[in-house]
Amino acid sequence: MAKKTKIDTGDNMSRLNRIHPVTNFLFNTLFLVMALMCFLPIIFIFIISLTKNDVIRTEGYQLFLNAETISADAYTYLWSQRQTILQALWVSVYTTAIGTTLGVILTCVMGYVLSRREHKLNDFLTILIFIPMVFGGGMAASYVVNTQLLHLNNTMWILILPLAVSSWNVTISRTFFRSTIPDSVIESAKIDGASQLTIFTKIVLPISKPVLATIGLFLAFGYWNDWFQAQLYITDDNLKSLQAMLNNIQSNVEYLTKNPTATLTSSTELKRNMPQESVRMAIAFVVAVPIACIYPFFQKYFISGLTVGAVKG
Repeated sequence: MAKKTKIDTGDNMSRLNRIHPVTNFLFNTLFLVMALMCFLPIIFIFIISLTKNDVIRTEGYQLFLNAETISADAYTYLWSQRQTILQALWVSVYTTAIGTTLGVILTCVMGYVLSRREHKLNDFLTILIFIPMVFGGGMAASYVVNTQLLHLNNTMWILILPLAVSSWNVTISRTFFRSTIPDSVIESAKIDGASQLTIFTKIVLPISKPVLATIGLFLAFGYWNDWFQAQLYITDDNLKSLQAMLNNIQSNVEYLTKNPTATLTSSTELKRNMPQESVRMAIAFVVAVPIACIYPFFQKYFISGLTVGAVKG
């Protein structure tokens, strides 16, 4: 009799926890609408980039286009400036690839060392990593170190090294290794004669895809969207990133008129023919799409990495 009561109680709990089909449909619809809203900015930017510049000046931004308002002048202009834009794109791709790879390696190595409790300098290094999260040396100090001490200005390394390691990423990596890699596994490997390098490369890294993807995405987003380093330290136009070039265009429309590779003969003619508003949106679209296309492939690992250390029910 008691067993039957227990079964009935379980059925009642299951019935109470079951979502009504109407409620399920409403929530699914709500989440779908919210997901589509995330794409609206990119869609809106793309539509503006296809709008005639005269229409933007007279009627403002429009969400719906017709045959009279649509134009590919912005992308035609970008194609005419392909030498400068492709150079800036190459700088962005190069710094993102090298910086992300270097940053993931350094961050995971530091996080793994800090996660091992037997390390003699564990507490000291943890405090040393934590300090930059609370206190910073300021822009003046970093500028003096980068330019006067390390002489990194007007080099590709100034776009890579300052963003390679952050205390936040090291903390995420440390938490992952401490909560995921049991000490018994490391001790067993040591007993079998494995070195620290072998343990890290053969045992730790293969099961660390979530944190690798999380740190990699954080770094890739940071490098791809960074323009401040180039604005502050780079004066050579050949080393300007695509984002720095976009920022220059947004703050000063005449930036491209000073480009020696411009195909038009005079600055006045160039300014008159350049689709100013639509070309800004076209460059923004070109910048946003590549990094947005990468995220879905790492979404599973990214979410797993962000939930490291979460309380399980």
